[in-house]
Amino acid sequence: MDRKSIIVLVVCFLLLFSWPLLVNKVFPPKRLPPGITNAPAAIFPTTNQPPSLAPATSAPPVLEASAPRPPITYTNEPELSFEITNAHAHYTFSSHGGGLKLVQLLEYPETILSRRERRTQTSRVATLNNYAPIPTLAIVNSPAVEGNGIYTLTRTNNRVLAEKALPNGLRIVKEFEVSSNYLVHATIRLENRSDQPLALPAQHWFAGSATPMNVQDDGSAVGVMWYNGSKSKDVGPADFSGGFFSCVMPRTPPTEIRGTNVTWAAAHNQFFALVTMLQDPAAQIVIRKTDLPRPSEEDLAYRTVRQPVGYEAMLVYAATNLAPNQALEHKVALFAGPKEYRTLATISAVFNNDVDLIMGYGGFFGFFSKGLLLGMNWLHAVLRLSYGWAIIAITIIIKAVFWPLTQASTRSAKRMQALQPQIKLLQAKYKDDPVKQQKKMMEFWKENKINPMSGCLPTLIQMPVFIGFFYMIRSAIELRGASFLWVGDLSQPDTLFLIPGINFPFNLLPLVMGATMLWQAQLTPPSPGMDPTQAKIMRYMPLMFMVFLYNFSAGLTLYWTVQNLLSILQTKLTRTSAAPASPIPAPVLTPPQKKRK
Repeated sequence: MDRKSIIVLVVCFLLLFSWPLLVNKVFPPKRLPPGITNAPAAIFPTTNQPPSLAPATSAPPVLEASAPRPPITYTNEPELSFEITNAHAHYTFSSHGGGLKLVQLLEYPETILSRRERRTQTSRVATLNNYAPIPTLAIVNSPAVEGNGIYTLTRTNNRVLAEKALPNGLRIVKEFEVSSNYLVHATIRLENRSDQPLALPAQHWFAGSATPMNVQDDGSAVGVMWYNGSKSKDVGPADFSGGFFSCVMPRTPPTEIRGTNVTWAAAHNQFFALVTMLQDPAAQIVIRKTDLPRPSEEDLAYRTVRQPVGYEAMLVYAATNLAPNQALEHKVALFAGPKEYRTLATISAVFNNDVDLIMGYGGFFGFFSKGLLLGMNWLHAVLRLSYGWAIIAITIIIKAVFWPLTQASTRSAKRMQALQPQIKLLQAKYKDDPVKQQKKMMEFWKENKINPMSGCLPTLIQMPVFIGFFYMIRSAIELRGASFLWVGDLSQPDTLFLIPGINFPFNLLPLVMGATMLWQAQLTPPSPGMDPTQAKIMRYMPLMFMVFLYNFSAGLTLYWTVQNLLSILQTKLTRTSAAPASPIPAPVLTPPQKKRK
């Protein structure tokens, strides 16, 4: 590779590294005028003209006319709250809306600080439903089922009862019972206490607010997932943006996203979730993005996102009629806790609702994610390995399983490298006839018992394992706060310090990973027939992976670094143990005979 190409590659890598900093410099976040704040927006606000909402085609027509309105602000009534605490969480129930207002997870800190910062560790714990304007399971949308939104609360041990009587004869009773495994069992009864039939409009139940975990959370894993009994759908930042090609083909971001036949809905971030599990499926779910309060100047020093956003979910039940003295009852289970696979798998088995899908382990690659997570936890629990050493042990086991295949591929690559003179002669002889050249090449591979695709086979077979490892490490809460060597948190980048002047994080492990990838590329022989310039570019291609993975979790870069080192060791051992290849005589290529006329 010439000097010009190297300079171009270096400039491209530097631009990729510094792109976020350049964007913040060129397009700095706009400051709000004095007196204006970024308080959470009202749930699904409407203007004088209701927005044109496009519900899913399978939604009942009655829901189309039931546009939600802003929630009651409760300014004239004092708020009464009851708090229940068990070994795992602290629950706050509010009379404003009669629901679960806030959940504090006592075993999980809000922020995992680095070792040098832990002397300033605060007592704040992780929370769910934070910044939500109304509590979970508050019923809004119509005065016929909402009234002034104020409930009467009573408490008995670990139970909270919220009651409300409306002038039209409707009585709403909500009973909450705090249970184990981060569960809260709820029963909602709509009773017609009048002697006349009562027509209830569509009811909109608030299902929680998804917000970032802390000031360091970039919000990329924040969103709302729902399940319709057969498949799940996760809605997040990409769904409310203009799209990847918005600079070329602009499109208006959606104001809301809807789904139908919802059996559960989860407002989640990377490691925690508030899940509303319904015994009777809701007709619809409506999700909207909302701006969160702007961080303080102190927090902005740690933030990668200047304006955090959240996502609010509303479950919609269709309109119905209640006969005199008739009651309508709904059973709901709320899970508010960590996205821990063993706990979620247990809940999924009890309720038979596949709620463990919020881990992101669905589809083909989910099988590998589950196996790798269970294996990592087994090594940690039984062999008493730290999670860092458990990742290394799993990597060694995976490499040992694929060792014979990789070894055969390396030997095949060496043999193909020895055949390069013959390949070049064939290419030169049939350069004017590509079809015949390809045919002769295939015959040549067959005669020498070599598969030209053998070099790609180990990579293709190991790819599902790597992707499964990626999803596993990204969502495994076991790695949150797990330290290894200089790494303080395996679920986050191993930032040692911020480079002065530009505040760019210095992450050591991705740099080590990139160096091992370059080393491995230098030891790997090029594919037969590859253009020399292309071969040189491929040797430096690992730098691109280093750029993409620079801000990924340290657990993932640790796995890839160990994988590269083992591949380098295997390549060297294969070269040492392999017998020297006997020289293959070059074929005698006679010039093509001219056809007789």
